[in-house]
Amino acid sequence: MLTIDGSLGEGGGQILRTSLGLSLVTGLPFRIERIRANRKKPGLQNQHLTAVNAATAVGVADVEGAHLGSEALTFAPVGVSPGDYSFDTGTAGSVTLVLQTVLPALMLAEGPSALVLEGGTHNPMAPPYDFLAKTFLPLVGRIGPVVTAKLDRHGFYPAGGGKMRVTIAPSPKLERLELLDRSKKAHCRATAVLANLPRVIAERELKVLKQELSIPQADLHIEEVKSHGPGNALLLEIENGLFTEVFTSFGEASVKAEIVARRLVEEVRPYLDAHVPVGEHLADQLLLPLALARGGAFITVPPSQHTLTNIEVIKQFLPVEVRIESLPDNAVRVDVVRNS
Repeated sequence: MLTIDGSLGEGGGQILRTSLGLSLVTGLPFRIERIRANRKKPGLQNQHLTAVNAATAVGVADVEGAHLGSEALTFAPVGVSPGDYSFDTGTAGSVTLVLQTVLPALMLAEGPSALVLEGGTHNPMAPPYDFLAKTFLPLVGRIGPVVTAKLDRHGFYPAGGGKMRVTIAPSPKLERLELLDRSKKAHCRATAVLANLPRVIAERELKVLKQELSIPQADLHIEEVKSHGPGNALLLEIENGLFTEVFTSFGEASVKAEIVARRLVEEVRPYLDAHVPVGEHLADQLLLPLALARGGAFITVPPSQHTLTNIEVIKQFLPVEVRIESLPDNAVRVDVVRNS
């Protein structure tokens, strides 16, 4: 049985989710200790417990330590069981992170699956639905599986209440993926999403993006949606010639709209200046699918601690090598190589 140190590197919930996902795929049992040791509230919180419960159901697993606040967990899957599932975080916990946990196994399963996920669809510190639907899942489709997502209802932090449906048509073989084009042309489109908030907030956010990133007025949009509580997500879609990247900044109580927009600009500028196709967060998300496939390569910005930690966890389950090569303009090339 593998022993995973939950305080490794970045020390957050990604270590648990990656371990669960790869345990399902490989059949390897593991024990993780010091879960989320580097967080203010260590141990399993609602969204992490939902991910554990989802993995337990999909893998028909034997589990010890699956309770709120638990800082140690033992997980032993019996076998992946595709089918229809419904999972609810019960809070504004991210449903996209729950999907991230079970998707690797279900996209390699022997039959199709359909998931209903309820909770937070637009959360700080988690990939929002829009990134999932417009960026990540289309790229997953290029390596084999067909995964579609539909948003029934937005769920913003802290009210939650969102609902997302996902269908998965698996593929027994995953193909290699390369994203290496360093095109200097990028088309930007911005959308300010509002729920139960004054429209002027969106107008102020988009004004900043127009000024700072020279986005034409025709590519600035406001979308007002229904939700259980107030919420604001500022989305920037960047078509880079290979696919569409999505960057997000979330509104917060007592934080000015202009600050929300400038946070997004500060995140996007290094990506644009490096002329890379893959952003920091997508780089982290691509590692596991490529490790399960015939490998792959992509050009991105220098990896975050989150990404470096994810690499170390993946290497404990799979015979892979991840090479990182520095390139001009503060870019790097990442090669994921299967050793067997």
